[in-house]
Amino acid sequence: MSKGALAARKSLTLVTAPELGGEPRIKLSSPQPLYTQIKEILRARILDGSYQPHQQMPSESEMMAAFDVSRITVRQALNDLQNEGLIFRIHGKGSFVSKPKAFQDLGRLQGFGEAMRQMGYETFARVLAIKTVTPSPQVAEKLHLPKRAKVTELQRLRFLNREPISLDVTYVPSSIGQRLAKEDLAARDIFVILENDYGLALGHAELQIGSTLADEMLAAQLKVEAGSPVLFIERTTHTADGAPIDYEHLYYRGDAFQYKVRVDRVPVSERAS
Repeated sequence: MSKGALAARKSLTLVTAPELGGEPRIKLSSPQPLYTQIKEILRARILDGSYQPHQQMPSESEMMAAFDVSRITVRQALNDLQNEGLIFRIHGKGSFVSKPKAFQDLGRLQGFGEAMRQMGYETFARVLAIKTVTPSPQVAEKLHLPKRAKVTELQRLRFLNREPISLDVTYVPSSIGQRLAKEDLAARDIFVILENDYGLALGHAELQIGSTLADEMLAAQLKVEAGSPVLFIERTTHTADGAPIDYEHLYYRGDAFQYKVRVDRVPVSERAS
């Protein structure tokens, strides 16, 4: 192996498995294309923190030598990582690790922690407040509450890879909220508790997505500048039988989170046209 190839392999030790002696996990016999294997190696190292945000990655030439593949193969892997938002490129300088920008699939009803852990992110919550309050007319309407009913308001600051990403303000009927107040809400999702512990099957959620500007309090919690745009999500979750059980106001950092959804086109018949 040439000195250049050896140097390139050394530069890639951060993106390979230590138990494999620093060698890239490329398997020619694998049904996966080579660029997919390279992408997964790099992706894993980015997500586990071996590559830090804004850190420069090895050059295309170094990766070509280290993985013993063509430039086209390396570029395919990097293109996929860029499309996922994990890296960004600067012309003439190379590829750099992006600041983590998580995404959640709107096509699946999941709690934030549940979705992020499946993608390999570290996540936890800080409980800011749990209190019984008289609901606003909006909250009472969303939860279909009778007059003079009380609700439990839960305020949690959510963290992704140890950085604050969202402020969640959740309203649930007080009968459920009193039980939730005793749970480990720093580590567990409310959805998981409702289903696994309380036996309440969840059915669907209705979401409205917009934006707002962070006031001084929200900006301090999310570590953004006051007046910065924040993704605002209003979500009402229903049980399998259609009863509303959870109403939320979610404030996400606009630079660190995005939703994705698959939309299928319904064919228009020739008669309709």
